[in-house]
Amino acid sequence: MMGRNQTVISEFLLLGLPIQPEHQHLFYALFLITYLTTILGNGLIIVLIRLDAHLHTPMYWFLSNLSFSDLCFSSVTMPKLLKNMQNQLPAIPYAGCLTQMYFFLFFGDLESFLLVAMAYDCYVAICFPLHYSSLMSPKLCVGLVALSWVLTSSHAMLHTLLVTRLAFCEDHVIPHFFCDLSALVKLACSDTRVNELVIFIMGGLVVVIPFLLITVSYARIVSSILKVPSSRGIYKVFSTCGSHLSVVSLFYGAIIGLYLCPSADNSRVKETVMALMYTVVTPMLNPFIYSLRNRDMKGALGRILCRKVPFFL
Repeated sequence: MMGRNQTVISEFLLLGLPIQPEHQHLFYALFLITYLTTILGNGLIIVLIRLDAHLHTPMYWFLSNLSFSDLCFSSVTMPKLLKNMQNQLPAIPYAGCLTQMYFFLFFGDLESFLLVAMAYDCYVAICFPLHYSSLMSPKLCVGLVALSWVLTSSHAMLHTLLVTRLAFCEDHVIPHFFCDLSALVKLACSDTRVNELVIFIMGGLVVVIPFLLITVSYARIVSSILKVPSSRGIYKVFSTCGSHLSVVSLFYGAIIGLYLCPSADNSRVKETVMALMYTVVTPMLNPFIYSLRNRDMKGALGRILCRKVPFFL
């Protein structure tokens, strides 16, 4: 590994998506529409929660932060992807690549932690309805979001600093549409054992543990409902947590399919599709999931439109 020619890398080349040239314009239009839908959908949720007093509750506080995270998460990769689809030489500067990697890790991890906070909110709402207001106090809600930001920024910074110590060879082509951490580590000429160990350990902390906490929360919810089975109780679960459960399934389903179920056949195609699922498709679908299945969001939109409140305050 150390025998390969090392050089000072000023930029990387993003290989992009495995799309035939004749289909390039079609996919460009598709991704542009997807990105604009993501921006408008998540932006609308943030504005509605900000303007409507009925939505000033813990659940919608977490949802507004999740929408902000989705909006930023998609913006980390999509503008560069759209630009590169129009360029013959899709290059990204070294500093720009590390910056993209940092914010990709930051907002991806932030979504994971916010989904845990929302699962806990559902658990308290279903299992302790009489104590919900005292348990989910504004101080606790703000603290959970602040803690999520601190943990995710520290995790992203750790990986970014570890990548800066790596030396890269003449081969500077990244077989992806963004600066993926694992792809950068594979390109390095220097010893990457520390990076790989940190990726393995921290991956368990920021992906596996949140997923297990969400699973435990829903297991407790199901157990609580089964103790006193009723159609009203089941309806309450789905009306309160159905949207969140759908988002969790989309987000973690794509991650598990990409990182925990690798395959030798068409590995690059599969990795690209799975990465698009949780970086592009999931942030776009989240507003539809929460708005179409949520009476409060529909009611808030109706009240805002009826009052004719100016868009910008």
